[in-house]
Amino acid sequence: MNTPLPARSPSASPGAARAAASAALCLLLVAGCSDATASGPDPDPAGRPGDRIRVALVTHGAQGDAFWESVRRGAETAAAKDGVELTYASDADAAGQAALVRDAVRDRVDGIAVTLAKPRAMKGPVTQARAAGIAVVGLNSGIDAWRSAGLLAYFGQDESVAGRAVGDRLDALGRKHALCVIHERGNVALEARCAGVKKAFAGETEMLYVDGTDRDAMTAAVAARLGRDPSVDQVVANGAQVALASVKAVRDAGSGAEVATFDLDKDLVAAVRDGRVRFAVDQQPWLQGYLAVDALWLHETNGGVSGGGTAPVLTGPAFVTKADVADGARYATAGTG
Repeated sequence: MNTPLPARSPSASPGAARAAASAALCLLLVAGCSDATASGPDPDPAGRPGDRIRVALVTHGAQGDAFWESVRRGAETAAAKDGVELTYASDADAAGQAALVRDAVRDRVDGIAVTLAKPRAMKGPVTQARAAGIAVVGLNSGIDAWRSAGLLAYFGQDESVAGRAVGDRLDALGRKHALCVIHERGNVALEARCAGVKKAFAGETEMLYVDGTDRDAMTAAVAARLGRDPSVDQVVANGAQVALASVKAVRDAGSGAEVATFDLDKDLVAAVRDGRVRFAVDQQPWLQGYLAVDALWLHETNGGVSGGGTAPVLTGPAFVTKADVADGARYATAGTG
């Protein structure tokens, strides 16, 4: 854009002419800068025009499980906010999950968020990712393994602490014999929860391993155990669907035991509300997914490390009972709890 200098009138002094010329030049520069800004590309949320960060979220969750769908929704919300290109993949089999992480490394993503339910199986793929210069954070499972694995950060609850809190609550309720149901053998998070219950609970605690992929078989196994020992007065489940199966098992066995659980979804909220489940422990899966993706974006764009790389970022535990279930019901129903 050309802005002509004002014409010099015979009556104008040399100083006035110079001032007018300077003012016109300033207008010219401002107009030029404004046009350049308007015509240039708008930076994306990552601060780099047209260059989106690519993140892979790889979990051990079962397909269609409401808990993992909540994790996924949280991750997708963070990705939308940050302008991140997110891919999600899961495999309940440790070898399958490890292969998915290797696939992400081959795809040369910028960051990987991974669950460490079985840390030994994930050690190789995580090492491969780090060697490729890919930032890796952990979530949900592996609070005792993420630092030694070399992950940047971890988001989840301390399962041992959560388990001990449940044990203390069972004592307060006057329970004497707890059955802690583990639906995935070898999952360090589930094992830590039940170990925590046993450590804190003054009564007897025993573990029951069931097949979490077969709800009918799970229900039958819990019912059979309750039928053999009427002294069991508390079932502690490790997931919302396991808890609901245990409610049916209690009914089928004619047992007087109550059910409590770690984790919740909209169906479990209803069970707490109507008294079928005594209480639930919420670790906020939506928040875990959100924070994991957001942390990778922050690290890539600003060099930030959540928790300083030395301490986990805790998302739980929080107890949900009939007295306060309404507070979180709308979030669980929406899948953001």
